[in-house]
Amino acid sequence: MNDPTARAEQARNPLHGVTLEAIVRALEAHYGWEELARQIPVRCFSHDPSVSSSLKFLRKTPWAREKVESLYLFVLREQARRERASGGL
Repeated sequence: MNDPTARAEQARNPLHGVTLEAIVRALEAHYGWEELARQIPVRCFSHDPSVSSSLKFLRKTPWAREKVESLYLFVLREQARRERASGGL
């Protein structure tokens, strides 16, 4: 990757360097499986959920992976918003 534009784009990408496993674990820790299944209604979150089964499904299902990544980005934005709000007190 010798293109400086491509490097700059990756530097601004909050998902760059974050594994799908880390995303699933962070969402499970934040929401729990039950709420995660409500947020993204897929079987791997609602029926005998595990990180392993979720990863298998998400790696094969691009639309579901996009939803998981979008939810993760939403959580990051909300956390940053809360930190800014509490820092101003």
